[in-house]
Amino acid sequence: MTVMISADLHTHTRYSHGADSPAAMYAAAAAAGLEIIGFSEHSPRPEGFTYRHEYRDRLAASLPDYFREVRELRDGARPGQPRALLGMEMDWLEGEEAFTRRACAAEEFDYLIGSVHFLGRWGFDDGDEAWRAAGQEECNAWYDAYFTAWESMLGSRLFQIAAHPDLIKIFSVERFRAWLDRPESRARVRRCLVALRDAGMAMEISSAGLRKPCREIYPAPPIMELAAGLGIPVTFASDAHSVRDVARDFDRLADYARRFGFARQVVFERGGRRELPF
Repeated sequence: MTVMISADLHTHTRYSHGADSPAAMYAAAAAAGLEIIGFSEHSPRPEGFTYRHEYRDRLAASLPDYFREVRELRDGARPGQPRALLGMEMDWLEGEEAFTRRACAAEEFDYLIGSVHFLGRWGFDDGDEAWRAAGQEECNAWYDAYFTAWESMLGSRLFQIAAHPDLIKIFSVERFRAWLDRPESRARVRRCLVALRDAGMAMEISSAGLRKPCREIYPAPPIMELAAGLGIPVTFASDAHSVRDVARDFDRLADYARRFGFARQVVFERGGRRELPF
């Protein structure tokens, strides 16, 4: 498999709700021809922010093992092998900024990914029941709330990468497109992207949406167009939860990004930032 994109900065392991060990994910990155694999396990969440199939206790108990195993992969790589980076995907949770700040300081990370999965205490990507029952106006309110939370997350300046910018479309892609067609919605998204740029962050382009009910890359073309116009740097992600998804559909991601004029990806490593062509 030939990969034009050399770095996959968003992956998960068996320590949350993934299937495989860091070592197995690393081997998959090598087999895919990656130069860099970023491990970005989920962060712990406080009580009250709960999925139906919750992994909170297992993750909390296993974090020292996760940190140790990724450090060993990072520090033990031989010439010609991929570089492993130690990251974490941090949930932005309403009213829990102090908790998040402590989690961000738990280790010397190469980078941190910020993401929004909860509106209030509702994990909106944890099943489609509410979405199936909702009409356009109710969905519009949820989209507005999502980007309000996203802007707050960006404004915290705790993170280097903003994950899957329009994850909120996961179960309602047609209704999301209708919302995004509104001038006031485009203005809201553009304001978020300006905040992202001003925070010195990068926007993630992710193939994970192709494997989700929306069947669409994150983010959607109108958001890509806005980001390109603002000169926002980008990273690439599979959001892999198993070895079979590491670098998955990266050929499609490269073509997609180039359609909007992107030609370089950024990588964050040990406090530094650099650009790589793809």
